Amino acid sequence: MRFFVTGEQNRQLLLNVLVLMFLGYIALLWISNALLYFHKMDLSADSVIAYYLGSERDFSQPRSYQSLLEVAHFHLFAMGMLILTLTHLMLMTDLPIRLKIWLSLSIYCSAIANEAAGWLVRCVHPGFAYFKIGTFLLLETSMAALVCIVGISLLQSRRRSMLGNKKLRQM
Repeated sequence: MRFFVTGEQNRQLLLNVLVLMFLGYIALLWISNALLYFHKMDLSADSVIAYYLGSERDFSQPRSYQSLLEVAHFHLFAMGMLILTLTHLMLMTDLPIRLKIWLSLSIYCSAIANEAAGWLVRCVHPGFAYFKIGTFLLLETSMAALVCIVGISLLQSRRRSMLGNKKLRQM
């Protein structure tokens, strides 16, 4: 009864709508992230190496220290905030704690490793191109999984809430 008297059901609905809109926004970010990656390179080591080390054939220059630093500076902050928000939302789901820990580690490690991979290709060895490809795929998969898990959990919770309210009204 308190739930209806205080209007909490309306705040819950608004919160659910806001989270779903956020997830839609992140889905668009996920798509644009993939499009940006595939605009510059593909899933071959040669394309990653050419992007970071330059290519005589394409007349492209190697990525400079400054450009790598500028991208890292922005990505470390933005991805950190995004991942913190997504993992925080995931904590509210009914997933087993071990799966929550595994997903959290997966997305944090893949985001950091993906950022480091470009530096490793450019400054250490071209063989890290395979690492770059793997971390990109893991980051995209982890992000998609979190968006889907949170969205499905939210919709299931809303459905359970609506069924519970319906049962209360029938009493």
